[in-house]
Amino acid sequence: MSLKYQIVPVTPFAQNCSIVWCDETMQGIVVDPGGDVQQLKALIDELGVKVEQLVLTHGHLDHVGGTEPLADMLGGVAIVGPHQDDDFWLQGLEGQSKMFGFPLTKAFTPSQWLQEGDTITFGKQVLDVVHTPGHTPGHVVLFSNEARLAFVGDVLFNGSIGRTDFPQGDFNTLINSIKTKLWPMGNDVTFVPGHGPISTFGHERASNPFVADEMPLY
Repeated sequence: MSLKYQIVPVTPFAQNCSIVWCDETMQGIVVDPGGDVQQLKALIDELGVKVEQLVLTHGHLDHVGGTEPLADMLGGVAIVGPHQDDDFWLQGLEGQSKMFGFPLTKAFTPSQWLQEGDTITFGKQVLDVVHTPGHTPGHVVLFSNEARLAFVGDVLFNGSIGRTDFPQGDFNTLINSIKTKLWPMGNDVTFVPGHGPISTFGHERASNPFVADEMPLY
């Protein structure tokens, strides 16, 4: 029994959408279905994953733009997350669509908001929900302690961190989220960021110019 995942870059922003599943039951979720839903549906069918929920890390258009169409394609599965503090982003999706030249995405409200300490379960897998504000106020991270794997959205990247110049973003809050919420998970944890290649928390603690706390001394 193990957790499997496949990363699919979607939208012109090359946002990492992740199809995540339990290889014993083939039940799974989709994290941040930002767009290109026909491609996502075809891959889900090819993999044979029974998607039970669509899970959102935060409310930015490139991470949520395909949510409702994909939910419909999958038979009306539940839309879960992010934290309610990102509701203003979801309610402003039409404006975001026009601003970035995306297909029109209408405002929506998820089936369930996520809170710190909640869990996402599918098959025999459990992901812990961790509230990590800073990039957006309602951003959440999904963590599998068993698989030593985290889906961190736009909180942390390979060599960088999320932007904090959007409405209700805050640099100090983001740094605090990374250092107090992510680092305690362990240096061995692999993370899937919202954009770009995967990395580990240990690698970022040693080399990321924004949040390193183990920089070698020369």
